[in-house]
Amino acid sequence: MTKPPVVERRAQRGVETGADAAASAPAAPEPRTSTAELRQALPLVTVRDLRVAYDTTTVLDGVDLDLFPGEMVALLGASGSGKSTLMRSLTGFAPISAGSVRVAGHDVTNLARGELRTLRSDVGQVFQQFNLIPRLSVLTNVLTGALHDAGPINLVGGFSSAHRRRALELLDRVGIAHKATAPARSLSGGQQQRVAIARALMQQPKVILADEPVASLDPKLADSVLELLREIATEDGIPVLVSLHVLPLALAHSDRIIGLRQGRMLVAGATSQLDAAALAPLYDDEEHGDDAHE
Repeated sequence: MTKPPVVERRAQRGVETGADAAASAPAAPEPRTSTAELRQALPLVTVRDLRVAYDTTTVLDGVDLDLFPGEMVALLGASGSGKSTLMRSLTGFAPISAGSVRVAGHDVTNLARGELRTLRSDVGQVFQQFNLIPRLSVLTNVLTGALHDAGPINLVGGFSSAHRRRALELLDRVGIAHKATAPARSLSGGQQQRVAIARALMQQPKVILADEPVASLDPKLADSVLELLREIATEDGIPVLVSLHVLPLALAHSDRIIGLRQGRMLVAGATSQLDAAALAPLYDDEEHGDDAHE
């Protein structure tokens, strides 16, 4: 598969300080990462000829995908196109009927005994509904991202001082350190998604999967969350695969776009070479989509 360049980020992330995100001043564009620089790195995710079937229903067929360090790839498709199934296949939650899947050094198609937990700890996940524990503090929610390596201290319900320092640093990075002691349920939707992103980073992931992370947010907050994910991909070298439904968001916040239609790849290319007209066929039969295995 062709490995396209990372294009310039359109904007710096905004920081949400209350129910609404604060406006941020425009910043000078950052240098473009060249194709040659990107190709020096091996992909952290490699999918070849992937087929996923449930009983007699084929949900994905012949899907190829590479994710390289430093890039954000948008996954597009109508309801029922297989977007969520593709993401689940990367962490062993969907049955791989044929093909090969490698994620962060793990052969997902043939996981060794006990390797599934390690695979999932290497993949940070961000969800549409945030999946926070409402009654717990923002800080504690972020700390749960370290459960996989906190060791015996979990037995007494505590975390090390190093874990707490890192959690606070991550909250500062996503712009809501001032909410550390507040219960998660008291935050706005945009703030809760930032907590979820900090929790994913607490895992020290090698890959981030974001499944419709802005579907429940208004356009302004959606932009700020996607800008934050793009920043993480660029600065930390963590590839981000983000499932989206809104074409302008994908065009504004991704380096590449993968488009699925009825389980097959219909579009794969650099965002800079695509537009709304090229992506429209992905949604031609949306009203007839089947959400059972989206």
